[in-house]
Amino acid sequence: MNFVKENGRTIPVADKVFALSGRAKEAIAKYGKDNVVNATTGALFDDDGNLVVLSSVIEAIRSLSPADYAEYAPIAGPPAFKEGVKKALFGNFTPSGFVNVSATPGGTGSITSTVLNFTERGDEVLTHDWCWANYKNICSQHGRKLKTFRFFDEDGKFDAADMEKQLGELAAKQDQVVIIINTPAHNPTGYALSLEDWDNVIRIVNNAKCRVILFLDVAYIDYAGEEDEVRAFMPKLEALEDHVFLIYGYSASKTLTAYGMRCGAIVCVARTEEDAEEFRRATEFSARSTWSNCNRSAETVLGKIYADPELRAKVDAERVGYRDMLLERGRVFEETLTANGVKCVPFTAGFFVTVACDDPDAVCAKLEEQNIFCLALAKGIRISIASISKEKCVKCAEAIAALLK
Repeated sequence: MNFVKENGRTIPVADKVFALSGRAKEAIAKYGKDNVVNATTGALFDDDGNLVVLSSVIEAIRSLSPADYAEYAPIAGPPAFKEGVKKALFGNFTPSGFVNVSATPGGTGSITSTVLNFTERGDEVLTHDWCWANYKNICSQHGRKLKTFRFFDEDGKFDAADMEKQLGELAAKQDQVVIIINTPAHNPTGYALSLEDWDNVIRIVNNAKCRVILFLDVAYIDYAGEEDEVRAFMPKLEALEDHVFLIYGYSASKTLTAYGMRCGAIVCVARTEEDAEEFRRATEFSARSTWSNCNRSAETVLGKIYADPELRAKVDAERVGYRDMLLERGRVFEETLTANGVKCVPFTAGFFVTVACDDPDAVCAKLEEQNIFCLALAKGIRISIASISKEKCVKCAEAIAALLK
């Protein structure tokens, strides 16, 4: 008997990423971790294969009282959490307009809240064709569809022309369009929009013949490069027209390397106080009717860190060390691949690198025979450089190049 209603969804037998990760862990148990490359996980591991957990964050966690764990959090998060999110998200940049923050369970919750509150059933959400697969699942779960524009043109540049074309098609049938852009440290390619790319995005949405919700998924921003440089695009967004509503999806889970604590936020920068208040009411209502409230201990930790300059400095310094380790892995992977005659999809920084190929499933199956575990996407292979050492980045790149050649 089939009791579950599909409701337009395609429900897989098992989650593809977690099933692949499970096979990698079985191989590690059988052959030893030195003999397996587990490039599947979207979490940061050190060169010995241990999950990176910032000791300065653990120090803050240990300072919590029992009530900080057990008491309900306010739906949108405690005031100190909200202030902490603003500091963490914007860094040294202060946006004009009215900023409002609502807590979400990780960055995923911010995407869900945006889809629920800023689209109608049957609407299409626009994003780049290289994207996190869960964007489609979230849309499907809530009766929406995902439409894509081509992320890169034939020269490997951001394809502004196709973005404009696809947005124009949606504007002809929807009075409002949500656009998701994941940058910097894009999942799965590691690309970051350049300032020139941002000029094109702003021009396109400002000229749109509909209202636009510009949602920026910045989950990996704190591992994308120097703090001010990776936020250099933010002042440009001050030029958005009144029909464009700006939302950020922030992940404290990534910033604090506390993935299991499921802490994030949806943040708006509104033109008017009325728009910011409407955002608050809607996001709190949808939170209350889905996950209700979020992890108070995680919210309290974030608030403590960003209210204490000394503790924040310790967290930032520790994270910078791991950020630079990650950037070095990406550089080594790309250089090794290029030296072997293969190019990756345009990469700047981040947890992942992607290599385009014609039959990703077959290539990944061949890699798995060598105990190298990578994720097959629709148009290529995703490699989590966050989860493997620099030496394994070299091994992985050489194996992929050998198969593709």
